[in-house]
Amino acid sequence: MSSLFSSFCLVIAIFESVVGLLGNGTIVAVSSTSCIRSKILSSYDVIVIFLSLSRFFLQLWMILDFLLIFFCQPSYYEENLFVTFKTVFIFLNSYSFWFAAWLSVFYCVKVASFTQSFLSWLKQRIASLIPWMLITSSLFSFATSLPFFWDSYNAHSNFTTPLTMTNSSKRITTRKTNLIFLILLCNVGIALPSIMLVFSSILLIRSLWRHTRQMQNNATGFRDPSLEALIGAIKTVFSFLLLYITNFIALILILSDTFVPLSTEEAICVVVVAACPAGQSMVLIWSNPRFRELLSSILHYVNSCVRARCS
Repeated sequence: MSSLFSSFCLVIAIFESVVGLLGNGTIVAVSSTSCIRSKILSSYDVIVIFLSLSRFFLQLWMILDFLLIFFCQPSYYEENLFVTFKTVFIFLNSYSFWFAAWLSVFYCVKVASFTQSFLSWLKQRIASLIPWMLITSSLFSFATSLPFFWDSYNAHSNFTTPLTMTNSSKRITTRKTNLIFLILLCNVGIALPSIMLVFSSILLIRSLWRHTRQMQNNATGFRDPSLEALIGAIKTVFSFLLLYITNFIALILILSDTFVPLSTEEAICVVVVAACPAGQSMVLIWSNPRFRELLSSILHYVNSCVRARCS
């Protein structure tokens, strides 16, 4: 690593990814168990399972990536490992971004009240559109990440062969053009679901806030559980949206090669990219009693084991 601070940030990012693994694993376990017991696969469970699975594998991949950077840095950048890891990283990030957007759209369609005909139509048919959401997300993520692998692999092969001065200049110019195209492609692959999520979240917060104001005007002075639930829902959606936007900005800075590799600025972005998916999984857990109960049981069991060994 280039500095002690970068090494410290890498350790923090690994810890955050482990927390994300625990959180997303909890969500997948609870949702899958619920579907098996009820023998009903709801639209919400499908979206949440695929979102949590994509983030589980994303953060598992990030942990492996961080460990290779930490212990095998020279070979990591000299071989094709860097190309493979970054391509899979782009695919998993794009996939998780899409399903986070679908979850926000699902909440918006199911919870918010609309008068527009399209949104009313979408509300009635959201369940039948789930398979198309899966296919679209997979194809779009694959189409976004594959060109990066192909171009980076060719670039690695080209730089290992001797070139004349003229050919070298042309190849460097072509490489820069391809790099700009790849950055734009990756950004579009993340920007489209981000626009969907921001738009649907704003609509949902607006609808919930309007309903909250109506309930406050009709309140009798006692604590209303329904009102508190609405306020909690607004906080949950806003927290999810804030983490998503923060993750989006940090990821764009990393993919655009804005900072020098392993610099302090890039290390901070890596910490943010590792923290936001873990934070979003915690937001989902604390907003859902099913997820919260299992996580509390796991933490209680771990705490009991630690106390038993220490005593």
